[in-house]
Amino acid sequence: MKSQIWDRRSFLRLCGAVGITAAAVNAGGLERIEAAARSTAGRTPEEIAADEFYWREVQLAYKLDRTLINLNNGFTAPCPRVVLESEFRYLEMINMLPVHYQAMVAENVETIRRRMAAEFGCATDELALTRGASESLQIVQNGLDLEAGDEVITTEQDYPRMLTTWDQRMRREGIKVTRLQFPVPATQDQLYRLFEEAITPRTKVFHFCHITNLTAQLFPVQRLARLARSRGIVTIVDGAHALGQFPFKLRDLECDAYGVSLHKWLMAPIGNGCLYVRREMIPKFWPLQAAPEQQDGDIRKFEAIGTHPWGIRAALGEALAFHQAVGGERKAARLRYLTLRWAAALKAHPRVRILTNLGEPPEAWGVAAVNVEGLDMRNLAAFLKSKYRIVAVPLIGGAPPNQVFDYQALRVSPNIYTTLEEIDTFIEGMEDAIKNGIPPEGGTAPAFPMESAG
Repeated sequence: MKSQIWDRRSFLRLCGAVGITAAAVNAGGLERIEAAARSTAGRTPEEIAADEFYWREVQLAYKLDRTLINLNNGFTAPCPRVVLESEFRYLEMINMLPVHYQAMVAENVETIRRRMAAEFGCATDELALTRGASESLQIVQNGLDLEAGDEVITTEQDYPRMLTTWDQRMRREGIKVTRLQFPVPATQDQLYRLFEEAITPRTKVFHFCHITNLTAQLFPVQRLARLARSRGIVTIVDGAHALGQFPFKLRDLECDAYGVSLHKWLMAPIGNGCLYVRREMIPKFWPLQAAPEQQDGDIRKFEAIGTHPWGIRAALGEALAFHQAVGGERKAARLRYLTLRWAAALKAHPRVRILTNLGEPPEAWGVAAVNVEGLDMRNLAAFLKSKYRIVAVPLIGGAPPNQVFDYQALRVSPNIYTTLEEIDTFIEGMEDAIKNGIPPEGGTAPAFPMESAG
C-alpha cells in the first residue's frame, strides 16, 4: 500500500538534481509549495497535516527568527517571503513616479478584488478592500442609522475597539448597548439562546465575533443571522480571526456585514483588510468618509479614505496566491493538528483546563486558550519567554466596571510554519511550570491590553 507520508525519495525528487541546497535558495517562490501540494494528490487534509516533509516546504517559505518560538500568531502573522518581496517591489515601483504608478497599481488592484471574492464566496461588488478589521467594522458600526433608545446586542468578549465604537455612539446619540457574558467554552446552542432571549422591541443590531480573539469561541453565525433577519435586526460580524484560518464561504453565513484583518491568517502585509456587505444592504450603511451620492449602492464607497497605501494593497495578491497554493483545507487541518498536539499532552494534568472547544465537529483550529490552576498567567507567559523563548499572550480578566471577561488564560496560536519541535518545547515548558512552579526570577509579563492580544 502506498505510504500516506511523503517519503524521503519523493522529497529528493522534488528537490531535483541540484539537491536540497538549491531548494533552500528557491524557497521564497510559490513553485515549490505548488509542487509539494501536487505530490499530496489523493490524500485527505488530515493525512497531509501529519506529513512533516510537506510542511517543511511551507516552513522554508518564511523568513523567521527561529531563536524565538512565536505562539502569538493571533496578533499579526509574518508574511511569506513572496509577499514581502511583492510589497517591496510595489513600494519601490510607486516611489519611482507616484503620480503615474499609483494610478496604474490602483487599477490593477481590481484583479485582487475579483480573486478575493471568488476565493471566499461572495460577489465582487460586495467586497471592499480596507486597512483592517477595525476600519471595516467601524464603517458599518458608525454607518448605520440609529436613534436614541435603539439597542445593539453584543458580548463582553467582543474586541475592545469595537466595544469602544458602540460606547461612543451610546454617549453621543443615546443608543443602548447590551453586552452579554457567556461561559468559556460555550456551546452553539447556549450562544444562540443568549441572543434570542436578549431581544427587545428596540433591538436593531446583533454584533458578535465569528470566533473571539480571546479563546477562539466559535459563534453560530448563520443561525444568528437568520434569527436576526426574522426580527428585522442587522447582523455585523467580526471575522478578524476567521477568514484564512479555516474554510467557509461568506455568502453562506447570511450575515449583513463582515469585517476582516488580512494580516492575521491570510498573512498579508499589515494594512490590509476587507469588508463584506450583502449587496442589498450596501445603501443602508453610510461610508466612514464622505462619498458622492451616486455611490450609495457601490461597495467602493467604503474605500473612500483619500490617498491609499497601494503598494501594501497590491501585495495582497501574493498573500492570496500563497494561501491558495497551500490550500485552505490543508491549512486548517495543519493548524488543528498542531493545536491538538499540545492540548492533548497538557489536558491530562488535573490542574489544566482548556477554555476552547476542541471536540468534533471542529470548533477550533489555530487558536486555543489554556488555564493552569494556581498559576498567574502573566507570570507563566514571562516564564515561558525567559526560559524557553516562547511568545504567548496572557489573558487577564479585570474587575468591574471594566471587566471584559471573568477568567485567566494563556492564548496559544501557532501557524503553518510552526514546527513540531516548537510545539513540543511549549509542552515541555508548560509541564515544567506545572510540576516545579514558576521561580521568582521568571518575572511578570505585562497585562496586555486586549487590543494587543489581536
